Formats: sequence, structure tokens, C-alpha cells
Amino acid sequence: PAHAAVAASAAFGTMSGSVAANVVGTGAFTIPLIKRRGFSPVFAGAVEAAASTGGQIVPPVMGVAAFVMAELTGVPYLTICAAALLPAVFYYGSLFLAVRFQARRMRIRALDRSEYPRLNRRDLANTFLFLGPILVILFVLALGRTPQMAGFWAILAAILLGFLINPDLRRNPFRIAQGLARGGVAGAGIVMAVGAIGIILAVVELTGIGLKFAGAVVDSGGTNLVLTLLVTGASALVLGMGMPTLPAYLIIILVMGPAIAKLGVPVLAIHMFVFYYGVLSSVTPPVALGAFAAAPIAGTSPMRTAVAAMGLSLPGFLIPFVFVMEPSLLLVLGVDIEGLIWVMLRLSFSIWLLATAVVGFEIDDLPWFERGARLLAAIVVLGADWQVQAFGLVLGAAFLIVHRLRARGEQKAAVPEATLAVED
Repeated sequence: PAHAAVAASAAFGTMSGSVAANVVGTGAFTIPLIKRRGFSPVFAGAVEAAASTGGQIVPPVMGVAAFVMAELTGVPYLTICAAALLPAVFYYGSLFLAVRFQARRMRIRALDRSEYPRLNRRDLANTFLFLGPILVILFVLALGRTPQMAGFWAILAAILLGFLINPDLRRNPFRIAQGLARGGVAGAGIVMAVGAIGIILAVVELTGIGLKFAGAVVDSGGTNLVLTLLVTGASALVLGMGMPTLPAYLIIILVMGPAIAKLGVPVLAIHMFVFYYGVLSSVTPPVALGAFAAAPIAGTSPMRTAVAAMGLSLPGFLIPFVFVMEPSLLLVLGVDIEGLIWVMLRLSFSIWLLATAVVGFEIDDLPWFERGARLLAAIVVLGADWQVQAFGLVLGAAFLIVHRLRARGEQKAAVPEATLAVED
């Protein structure tokens, strides 16, 4: 159920454009399922918050931000989707790993096939109500049409599929008007937010505070790209707290983007970096919208849920640094096959170390000092210099080997004790 919640939140989150709506929409039934399976309420809420937050970075829709990013950067929409693919795969791979290790730690087994829910023909037909409009959007955009035209045809496709598949809609066609009205209200909310941001940005431009802030960021980092990215990421987390994904991304990129651009970073990498940190502000305490939406459903403390969700989302904080340093990960910026394979191997190893460190378990429980060392190794292995990378690989591999040897020794020691107990 926890793995299912991660997948469901990724699929729903890419369309919704709202972390809180994603948490409430999917979490209402996934969080109770996760708790019923034996996971703690805090972990159940944290998994849903982290997975729902990540839905905004999943192509093809990316919570509407992909279309806005295409307009701002001049990069084709499908290119942005391709660039977002691998980072999203690694982020959700880390969540799947964390759930797996937590399940092993708590001795929670997977569902038996006899316990699987059975999907009937009606369920399978209903999936086209979700997939159909998305496929129409992709098809229209692939033809070179505007995002507005793609949305128009997607709405028509949704109405047509609803009539063909859903008998309730045929009996009560007035529900279409209700749905269009709710869509209009949601769209008006986005337009109001973007319009308010336009006013803020106009004030920022007139007063010059935006350039001063960007200059302060550059001065803080100097010519050191990593330090500049750290300051920019921290600023983006603060600016994005409590804001919906799209407005957060817009205001952050327009204020912070010029600071990174001065260091020669590709435009698409800048936008993806800022977008990631704007999204992750939803699980960053003290204002973690995703965690605060999940906590009441899970029946636990919002702040504890926020801290746990931030821990599960740690790879998401590192992945933007990786694709700025190694643009090959975005698949569209001068891809070097050897470099791409190397960075994917290092990122996979780093995610394994992070997942075990956050959960505190691999084959057996991890002591606190080993968890800290694994976190350090996970960061170091992603360094820009090959000597630093080699040190991180050696350090991480050493802890993996030592842990396995220790766990194997404890298992062997436990066998004679169990044998003596049976003889007694």
C-alpha cells in the first residue's frame, strides 16, 4: 500500500498542480491503508506528503509548470519533459527504497496475490478518463500547437470520453457544467495568483530590490558555484514557503534566476533547479503545506510529519545540484554517454546510502554514527572533483561491507542460541 501511494501520488500530482490537493485527494484513502498495514502514522503521513510533493516534478504536466517554463525559457515543451524525466525517476526511486527498508525494519510483508484488489472492466475503462486527456495534450503539443490549444482539445476529449464511458454522466449531463464551473474557479485562482505576482515583480523591478537581492546572492557565493547554489536553494525555500507550486516557481525564478545565470549555468538547468526547490518548500519546516495537510488524515503531529517528510525527500534536495554540475542528467544539454552513466551510478549509490540512513536500517538496524557517516558519504560521492567522488565511494562502500559482515556475524551467533533454546 505504501508503494501504491507513492505511485498514485506521482500520477495525480503531475496533473493537479497543488501539493495540498494531491495530499488530500490521494491521502484520504492511501494513508489509512498504509497505517492499516502496520506503518506508523508519522511515516504514513510523511510518505504521502513526500510523494505528493514530488508529483509536481513528474512529466508530462509537472503541475502546469512545464508549460510556463517553456514560455519563459523558449525551450520546447517536449524538451522540458525529457529533461525532467531522469531526475523524477531518481526521486521516486528513493521513495520506493525508503518504503522498502522501513517495511523490512518493521517486518511488514508484501501483500499476497490473493489479497490484491480485483479490477473489473468498468475500472479499466475509467482509466481512460484520466489518460485520454493527457494523451491528447501530448499529441497536440507534438504537432507544434500552443499549450492553450492543447488544453482546449483536452477538455473536449474529457467531455467526450465522459459521455462514452460514464453512464452516470449520460443520465445527468448537468454535471459537465458543474465540472467546468469548478475548473473555471480553479483557473481563476491561478490567474489571480499570477496577477498578484506580476504586481509584486513590478514593484521589485521599480525599486531595484530584485537586482540587489540577486547581487547579494552572487556576492555571498562569490565565484564558487556550489556556494551560490546553496544560498540560492535556501532563498528559494524561504520564498516558496506557503505558496502554491506555480506562483512559487515564478517569483523565485524571476528574482533568483539572474544570480545563477551569471555563473554560466544553462538556462534550463537554472529553471529546473529553482523549480525543484520551490516544490520542496512544501515539505520544509516550519511551513510545510504537504505535511500539514497529511498530518490530520494520519492523526499525528504536523511538525513530526514535516520532519519525516523532509528526510524522505532528501534526495530531492541533492538532485538539482547534480544536474547543474552534470547537465547530461537532463538528457538535452550536451549529453555525454560515459558521463551520464557515471553520474547515474553515483546518484544511485548516493540514494541507496540516503535511504538506509534516513530509515536507519539496511540488513539490520544502523547505529546513529553510521547513519551520519552514510549521509556524509552520500553527499561527498556527488562532488564535482573525482578525488572527492572516489573518497565518497570508498567511504560508502566500506560502511556497506562492514554492516553486512556485522549483520552476518550476528545471524550466525543467533543460530546456536536458537538451537539451544529448542533443545532445552
